[in-house]
Amino acid sequence: MSNVEAEPAVLRCGVSGDDVRPTGVPRVDVLPARDVPLGGPRSMTVRRTLPQRDRPLIGAWCFADHYGPDEVTDRGGMALPPHPHTGLQTVTWLFSGEVEHRDTLGTHALVRPGEINLMTGGYGIAHSELSTPRTTVVHGVQLWVALPDEQRNAERDFQHHVPKPVRMKGAEIRVFLGSLAGDVSPVRTFTPLLGAEITLEPGMTLTLSVDTDFEHGVLVDTGDVRVADTLLHRAELGYVPPGADALTLTNESDSPARVILLGGTPFDEEIVMWWNFIGRTHEDIVKAREDWEASSDRFGTTEGFHGGRLPAPALPNATIRPRRNPPRR
Repeated sequence: MSNVEAEPAVLRCGVSGDDVRPTGVPRVDVLPARDVPLGGPRSMTVRRTLPQRDRPLIGAWCFADHYGPDEVTDRGGMALPPHPHTGLQTVTWLFSGEVEHRDTLGTHALVRPGEINLMTGGYGIAHSELSTPRTTVVHGVQLWVALPDEQRNAERDFQHHVPKPVRMKGAEIRVFLGSLAGDVSPVRTFTPLLGAEITLEPGMTLTLSVDTDFEHGVLVDTGDVRVADTLLHRAELGYVPPGADALTLTNESDSPARVILLGGTPFDEEIVMWWNFIGRTHEDIVKAREDWEASSDRFGTTEGFHGGRLPAPALPNATIRPRRNPPRR
């Protein structure tokens, strides 16, 4: 998915300070979502929880959009023409609907609920995403992962995986990245990561063993879910710092609740993110934008898409200011 804001935020994201690892009940910080319209008056509106001013990264996860359920007849569905990415991986995960993906690797794939599609941008890639004609409701999350400096110019890549559900008492888990509840995803990443969909029956409590080196984020799709002793509502993201060896989730709702669990080791690099580009300096972003606007071979051609490309917005007339995660407590 593209960030099609007319004036996308400019971020320099860096390493946070030392964190005092909690004992007993882990601390949970509540990160609210902000509504971002994508496109014109019939556009989709997404709820963005990453990046935030005080929490630009959770592990290498640097971007999280949560959207739907949107009736296609009301909003027009997803209609994103070819657009570029650098220095990142995109993760598409649907709850309902179907999206047609084309990219400059020559990939033509359908994105369906319960199936991960991970695309590596590296030095440069472009792709398009369109709701299919049989889609009536679009509902899901779009996530980005920052690539470490050594791999930020990695070759283009596309991976697809259908995780088998792991059933536990009162819960169902689909692990699309990393490992959890005895399941391991084969999808390759460049830093240690966790990504999973968890569904909880009404009133159920689930305790999961997690990596103490990871920081975690719990994004609520439906229901009211208590993480440790903190209640999260729909579209809120709960942040848990490193140190916890277990996470306890409780569905406080009268209907099933669903969350996306994200995790990873703290990303110990400073990055600059603007529009659909991730670099290390302002100059990296300027060059990527110039290459896209010039139709450079850097991004290739999205075959099979009939229509124009998404133009890049104007760069801000300002120097990129550092923005860091808050010091660890």
